[in-house]
Amino acid sequence: MIRYLTAGESHGPKLTGIIEGVPAGLPITEDEIALHLARRQKGYGRGGRMAFEKDKATISSGVRFGKTTGAPIAMQMPNRAHEKDDSNWPKVLAKEGNGDDVDPITVPRPGHADLTGVQKYRYDDIRPAIERSSARETAMRVACSSIARKFLKHFGIEIGGHVTRIGKVGYEQPWEDVRDRVDPMLEDGAETIFKTADESPVRCLDEDLTQQMRDLIIKRRKEGSSLGGHWEVVVTGLPAGLGSFVHWDRKLGGQLAQAIIGTQAMKGVQIGQGFESGRRHGQVVHDEIIHEDGTFKRRTNRMGGLEGGVTTGMPLIIRGVMKPIPTMLTPIDTVDIHSKEKTDTRYERSDVCALPRAIVVAESVIAPVLANAFLEKFGGDSIEEIEERLDQ
Repeated sequence: MIRYLTAGESHGPKLTGIIEGVPAGLPITEDEIALHLARRQKGYGRGGRMAFEKDKATISSGVRFGKTTGAPIAMQMPNRAHEKDDSNWPKVLAKEGNGDDVDPITVPRPGHADLTGVQKYRYDDIRPAIERSSARETAMRVACSSIARKFLKHFGIEIGGHVTRIGKVGYEQPWEDVRDRVDPMLEDGAETIFKTADESPVRCLDEDLTQQMRDLIIKRRKEGSSLGGHWEVVVTGLPAGLGSFVHWDRKLGGQLAQAIIGTQAMKGVQIGQGFESGRRHGQVVHDEIIHEDGTFKRRTNRMGGLEGGVTTGMPLIIRGVMKPIPTMLTPIDTVDIHSKEKTDTRYERSDVCALPRAIVVAESVIAPVLANAFLEKFGGDSIEEIEERLDQ
């Protein structure tokens, strides 16, 4: 089974990732990983850091002659901000001693892991919590997940996402309108969605909404605030029968939800119609079953490709919500952890709206989950062995 770990801080020298369990014989290159890393760096509303970071993951083990060996794959990615920023994290790393000459950060931001990190680890300086909980970590998560994503693509499974709402813009889009726009694209595979969405600066498939979203980002930037929104990821090519209903922790929907909610700033996830299904009656929520061309099918896909925690063979539809990020130019109230006195939040360079970038992370983090469900069903130690089992 595939699992991965990341290490590193936002302003440290580099990020490190190790992904194990990838079958031998999978073709993979650093350029293929760089594709999604580059996508993660684009999007209207991004902050200044993305202007100089050029993310590239270097593979140092587990790949030989362009193919995986079955051994753990190790990757590293330098942080250019390590040298460019005025952050005192590099000084802490370089100094021998207790860091007495480093000014501590003592003002936590509401909505961030600043205060909870202090409460959990008893820091007297918030910087370690800021550094590790930063969304910068998702760069290595995308790199690791890109290998699982390539594994899925090898077997015809594609992932693609788009933004459906930023702030209030797009709020009135009915489920059916989104399906009318997205579903015809699925005949060519879900990657068609992200390739089309990438042409929009906010990764929205609707031109009118794209302009409205840009205008709203401009407005909130001038106000010194931030924005979140809603997104949708679709997966095509999944066979029926992945996942399980026999135990709660083996249900595929639960595993996917954990991967999403375990991502910075994500506050909600739903499969298919999700919360909308609670406002509708049963005849217009469930998908009628038919038998056609020698197989079972559904007339519709309101359940989003999952029933009872198991794939149905229909496209998997995952929707989620990202909150506005807590780093804002216009301060809000907080309390200094040392003096206990009321003060204003401090500002660190960040995005106004990170959602157009975060959709790439959402696409990525579900890939290892789906790859493991696939391996559980058809698994083997090499790509050749898995192909033989699929043929059978």
